[in-house]
Amino acid sequence: MTARPGSGVDRAAAPGGAPLAATAPPGEPRLVLAGIRKVYPGVVANDGIDLAVMPGEIHALLGENGAGKSTLVKIVYGLTPPTSGTMRWEGRRVVPRDPAHARRLGIGMVFQQFSLFETLTVAENVALALSEATDMARLARDIVEAGERHGLPVDPRRPVHALSAGERQRVEIIRCLLQRPRLLIMDEPTSVLTPGAARKLFATLHGLARDGCSVLYISHKLDEIRELCHTATVLRAGRVTGRCDPARETPASLARLMIGSDLPVPRHAPARSGRVLLRVAGLSHASADPFGTDLENVRLDVRAGEIVGIAGVSGNGQRELLAVLSGEEPIDDAHAVQIDGTGAGRLSALQRRRLGLAFVPEGRLDVGAVGAMTLAENALLTAHGPSLVRGGLVDFAAVDAYTRACIARFDVRGATPRTRARALSGGNQQRFIVGREVLQRPKVLVVAQPTLGVDIGAAAFIRQALLDLRDAGTAILVISEELEELFEICDALAVIANGRLSPLRPAGTTGVEEIGVWMGGAWPGAIAAAGAHGA
Repeated sequence: MTARPGSGVDRAAAPGGAPLAATAPPGEPRLVLAGIRKVYPGVVANDGIDLAVMPGEIHALLGENGAGKSTLVKIVYGLTPPTSGTMRWEGRRVVPRDPAHARRLGIGMVFQQFSLFETLTVAENVALALSEATDMARLARDIVEAGERHGLPVDPRRPVHALSAGERQRVEIIRCLLQRPRLLIMDEPTSVLTPGAARKLFATLHGLARDGCSVLYISHKLDEIRELCHTATVLRAGRVTGRCDPARETPASLARLMIGSDLPVPRHAPARSGRVLLRVAGLSHASADPFGTDLENVRLDVRAGEIVGIAGVSGNGQRELLAVLSGEEPIDDAHAVQIDGTGAGRLSALQRRRLGLAFVPEGRLDVGAVGAMTLAENALLTAHGPSLVRGGLVDFAAVDAYTRACIARFDVRGATPRTRARALSGGNQQRFIVGREVLQRPKVLVVAQPTLGVDIGAAAFIRQALLDLRDAGTAILVISEELEELFEICDALAVIANGRLSPLRPAGTTGVEEIGVWMGGAWPGAIAAAGAHGA
């Protein structure tokens, strides 16, 4: 092990003789950052960061939520200017004025927080990022072709507001690839992609690197970092604390570099199931979106003291099921959704919360929280029970105490009850939203993508919090595209495909391979059921 001045730890040898990633080509750096510092009121987000990215190199940027990764790439992409320091692009000193300037330089970015206009179609969103006027019919064909080529299918005609998180992620990636950048910045690009889609994306990135494109890659998934990246720079508290060859590391050693300690492993004791608290009884529902997925005869029981997981490729009915369960879309059949024995299908979201339902949506700043409101105000949006509101009057001291407890227990970095939600990093927003619901100790908790965009330490903490809530008697339904996460915390698993739900399987009696087959709609009896429904 050797140390570079001012760079923290550098690793040179691989524990256990792990295979090396492909060597990045030599030459002059495409991007050089020197002494980059970014100061916000009360916060030093980046503190003297040095970084170089070579042509054809896939360079990982690792760190916990709040370590300064997203701020750094926003500087490179022209979203925010540095307080001090220099950036050199292909040998020339530059300061991107805005994203359009960065794109003209040859820099593209896939955002963790989706930067799409909700009311526009996929094709219209892609067109806005292109430097030249284009024929929309031809662009639509290009989008379809790119989606098929890269394993990221998306319909260019669909409005963005009708897309799931996974589908929006595909749009972000395709939009960036069509710009043909020389530096591609990717901030958590696989957070809501299926394993198959992620593997096709990796093949695309390897191909781009072979053609000389540089990639600056942010992810909390350490296995994919080890497989994909040539080099990794580790940030902690806004500073560079290490550099390494990820292929020479283990997930455990990378975790230690990131968080300074061993990664905690959630404790998953056997479930002690009780009565049914959430029942979906023959739910069929036509999607309000003409491009959406209709739900067909969905049946599911979730009992007190257990976690049930639903896997599936994005766009197969998850969004519609979440809307029906949460009360966002009430339905005519009151008993198709039951909460602790009460028919809830016709009830509003507020009425369902009064029955004991809590809900974590997949959208953070469009559904889960209001960016312009403080954390205390966001807490009150859902945690407005008798402990916070008495006789129709808000107990602001109690709201403040509740918010502080959520911030402390879920380690929402750099936050106070007066912090606005949009000022937090995506991972810290997720910690707060999950914490706000968990602390209510609901009868039923429905969670979509519980660890979306959070670092490995926070992901382990959130998973343990869900397990602890389960052990306290809550019935928990988790809808996620993270198969590893589902197997880690769930007692039983089902798969949703084409709006239909597979039978439940105990998590210990199935595996990733079988669930992957089921995600294509090929579980036992599925074809017969579909035929009967069609008849």
